[in-house]
Amino acid sequence: MVQLINDDALIALTKLEENSIDLTVTSPPYDNLRTYNGNNAQWGEPVWKSIIEELYTVTKVGGVVVWVVGDATIKGSETGTSFKQALWAMECGFNLHDTMIWQKASVFAYDPRNMRYKSSFEYMFVFTKGKANTYNPVKDEPVKSAGKSSDGNRGRDASGKKRQGKKLVFNDFQDRYNIWKYSVGGKKEHNHPAIFPDKLAHDHIISWSNEGDTVLDCFMGSGTTGKMANQLGRNFIGIELDSTYFEIAKQRIEHA
Repeated sequence: MVQLINDDALIALTKLEENSIDLTVTSPPYDNLRTYNGNNAQWGEPVWKSIIEELYTVTKVGGVVVWVVGDATIKGSETGTSFKQALWAMECGFNLHDTMIWQKASVFAYDPRNMRYKSSFEYMFVFTKGKANTYNPVKDEPVKSAGKSSDGNRGRDASGKKRQGKKLVFNDFQDRYNIWKYSVGGKKEHNHPAIFPDKLAHDHIISWSNEGDTVLDCFMGSGTTGKMANQLGRNFIGIELDSTYFEIAKQRIEHA
């Protein structure tokens, strides 16, 4: 099932059934970094606070929200909006399950006028409504000790003594760490100024949902989350305000 809604996210979210969404993978506007055909003028703290409140309402108990976000730099200072949003989500009832990083494999050259190191990442806050129902870890970190047995050492306790556990046999691959590296791209192909990689959406969808679950993107943009949800056998609800981006997303999802 695919449901695409060309409307304001806040209005559309209030019309969704409460406790109906298993997973949200979305990327809201980042301060003033993009204009989105002039629509970013409607974005501000009262709006994102209401959006997060509504996301809590529509998310199932045990459901997950992946909030991909960054900050603008204004007058030499980062705004910190991403942190404000994470703290507000916790006030609304979400758990901050993980603070993940999308490390960009390609960024523009350093500009000495900024007097700081070039930014090469964005935050991926993982919020849960209670304890997460689903966790299917991506396993792609090779293990040097594959096939060998561990000594049972589980680190040290508060007093500094070693903790001992059961001896285990190492697998070939271990769970990926919470810094995920992807290349930046796709703007020219899909006529959208801020596209995250297909693989980013893919990996979050397989991590936090199962086939037949319902995935939401309330800032659908060019439809990356919807495309990957469709390919992976999930139901999808996409909300996009801008009619031009909505049509781009619709075509991408239909051809997924």
